Amino acid sequence: EVFTGSKALRCAQKQLRRLAKAVSRKEKGSHNRHKAKRKLARRHARVRNIRSNDLYQASTSITRRFHTIGIEDLNVKGMLGNRCLSRAIADMGFGEFRRQLEYKAGRHGGQVVVVDRWYPSSKICSCCGVKIERLTLAQRHWTCDACGVAHDRDVNAAINLRNMAVSSTVSACGGEGAGPVRERRVKPAPVKQEFNSKASFK
Repeated sequence: EVFTGSKALRCAQKQLRRLAKAVSRKEKGSHNRHKAKRKLARRHARVRNIRSNDLYQASTSITRRFHTIGIEDLNVKGMLGNRCLSRAIADMGFGEFRRQLEYKAGRHGGQVVVVDRWYPSSKICSCCGVKIERLTLAQRHWTCDACGVAHDRDVNAAINLRNMAVSSTVSACGGEGAGPVRERRVKPAPVKQEFNSKASFK
């Protein structure tokens, strides 16, 4: 939910847009415009605080529940070049979320496995491993021609990231592992905690 926005954040963002329009309608240099700009600034601060709190709570929850976390090394700068998505992507705080995951995972003795941005997590069938040639951004669901399994694009990608994270940990322990991944480890905290779950995140 952190990337779709909490209810409080969506509400605050709607109010922010209304206030921005209100400022644009006021006469430049007028007292009413100055007053509206102060109100808009307070709303910007409110949105920023809500977003920071959402990121903090989500990253804390994930790192407490899971020992191994798989994420994708997204090319955020390149994604910002998409005029249709740039504003939404800029609001997500991907970089800050990754930073929090990494240092909190280390605090709990866990690890963050970063999968290379060129790994086609969305295009590979998580059931049989066959890769489809083309998948547009607009296609949110697809069916594998090889095994006939219907996939939700995001769920399928998350499963593939999880499998890559698990594979990397097996490889690190001396077993067979594969995949373009990088592990981020930090010295474990002194408090002993046991983890049995695997998680993926995209």
